Amino acid sequence: MQIALMNPGVNDVFQVVVTMNNFQMYRHIMNPGWTFGWTWAKKEVIWSMVGAQTTEQGDCSKFKGNIPHCCKKTPTVVDLLPGVPYNQQFTNCCKGGVLAAWGQDPQAAVSAFQVSVGMAGTSNKTVKLPKNFTLLGPGPGYTCGPAKVVPSTTFLTPDRRRKTQALMTWNVTCTYSQFLARKNPNCCVSFSSFYNETITPCPSCACGCQNKNNCVKSDSKILKMVGLNTPRKDNSPLLQCTHHMCSVRVHWHVKLNYKDYWRVKVSVTNFNYRMNYTLWSLVVQHPNLNNVTQVFSFDYKPLVPYESINDTGMFYGMKYYNDLLMEAGPFGNVQSEVLIRKDKDTFSFKQGWAFPRKVYFNGDECMLPPPDTYPFLPNSAHQHLFFTNFTFIAAILSLLMTFW
Repeated sequence: MQIALMNPGVNDVFQVVVTMNNFQMYRHIMNPGWTFGWTWAKKEVIWSMVGAQTTEQGDCSKFKGNIPHCCKKTPTVVDLLPGVPYNQQFTNCCKGGVLAAWGQDPQAAVSAFQVSVGMAGTSNKTVKLPKNFTLLGPGPGYTCGPAKVVPSTTFLTPDRRRKTQALMTWNVTCTYSQFLARKNPNCCVSFSSFYNETITPCPSCACGCQNKNNCVKSDSKILKMVGLNTPRKDNSPLLQCTHHMCSVRVHWHVKLNYKDYWRVKVSVTNFNYRMNYTLWSLVVQHPNLNNVTQVFSFDYKPLVPYESINDTGMFYGMKYYNDLLMEAGPFGNVQSEVLIRKDKDTFSFKQGWAFPRKVYFNGDECMLPPPDTYPFLPNSAHQHLFFTNFTFIAAILSLLMTFW
């Protein structure tokens, strides 16, 4: 997050440009968007804003004539909605607070607005840095550090022939923690394979069972009610009754085995009737993702935090096709198949090697089943294949002898 103070204007008013960058590779800020706040160091007020607004005006009774936009000591700012008049817009504003993940769409991972601040001083020596920054995205989980002064930002004029410099610039870094966001995971993973009839389900109460008394059965008459899918202000979920009680389930199915390749089917299912997921992302860690040959219905991008290790990839929806995961119901799922070239030195179907090590949905880690419950490769797999071929040959011989 970058905050730049432009040169002071008349009557002790500063123009402040606030730019928010989401540098998280696979976690975006979804609807209803970000909420940003801070505490003024002195008695500053916000005279006007472009590209955003505060949620409360506060007590401005001491001002006569022109009334400030906000007089609160601790202002809370939200983004404007799309479609606002042009005179209220600012560069990279007005997206309802939605910020894409940097790895998914860097151009949409930026938000900005402009603030006119009064009673702040007349120079960079009298201007005091705000403190106690907070960020909701859209719920808890973010922790912001103190503001740090950095080299002043430069701006190009519209004709790009002249540079102007901000009076002062400071950065605020906010980090996300899943443990601060929620006590339990929000998603779980299940497994299946072509070589074993066993389907390994999500663990029971994988996401906590605190909503089990308020869940809805898949055949309930409540599902026909108007407004069922309308989100609540507190973002409380309305989950379909399942043994795992998760909002999202990711299913990994080892589908086919070829000579040089193997194929996996990945399905993501939404069990929350009050939530759809725009710009969703799925991150999978598996050692054979270094040889992904083709992904059929998702976009794919390898994530290589270490140059020597390429075992993690991000799947996300194709724009205007399946980048929206609908609410729970018949359309509340997305799926794709992945063709992977075998690494002959490491490839195996034994001991659960074909299943992922970690799975993240929208940046939050999903709960995997215990390793001892994974679909196992039968020890007599090659024997079954031999007997199947032998039976087929015997049947052909018997048929020929009948016509003989």
